[in-house]
Amino acid sequence: MSSFDGDAPCRGIARRAVVGAALGLGSASWSSEARASTRAAWGPEIFGCEEWGARPPTEPVTVLASPPRLIVVHHTATANVEDYSLLRAFALARAIQTHHMDTNRWIDTGQHFTVSRGAYVTEGRHRSRAELSRGTMQVRSSHCVGQNDVAVGIETEGTYSSTEPPAGQYQALVALGAYICGQYGLDPYDIRGHRDFNTTECPGDRLYALLPRLREDIATFLRGDPRSAGWTY
Repeated sequence: MSSFDGDAPCRGIARRAVVGAALGLGSASWSSEARASTRAAWGPEIFGCEEWGARPPTEPVTVLASPPRLIVVHHTATANVEDYSLLRAFALARAIQTHHMDTNRWIDTGQHFTVSRGAYVTEGRHRSRAELSRGTMQVRSSHCVGQNDVAVGIETEGTYSSTEPPAGQYQALVALGAYICGQYGLDPYDIRGHRDFNTTECPGDRLYALLPRLREDIATFLRGDPRSAGWTY
């Protein structure tokens, strides 16, 4: 699945058209203090909903009493753009939310986090970053049928059916995955692709083929004990 179909199979061309139009929206502004506050003690910088200009949910998000059991990786099935800027990452986050709320009629963005092609991480569904920081509960999502109460959903910007993500984006995916696993005590080998659960091409053949390496890279990272060594990503 992709961000733009939620619980449905990927439909890349339609999503590209929707997002391409939505990316023309205005950009959000942010202060240096707000940016500094997004960096946890040992985690990657995650830009919150208020920083990229999210709309409020149509109803309060549900915070579940238990932590997640796994991570599900997606691709957005959008164009593999060469705009690696932070403004692009923010515009993408807004476009995804617009589609999820206005077309899919969900209460908010479906996934918990998005990794842009420029290696920026943005919060998707409201409160996902705060609950991850606490490391005890998660927000109910809408990214994968049957897994929305038990899995953290990560969208990877781009279409990875015949090409791999840029190196920086992949490294950001490792960093975010390691942080999620560390905070929630997840086994890195419990990282799955959307197609493992639903009938879809997501996250694309090439990104799906990278998942064994992703699991190993995250496991290697965690063995380095980032809590004691300090965050170096």
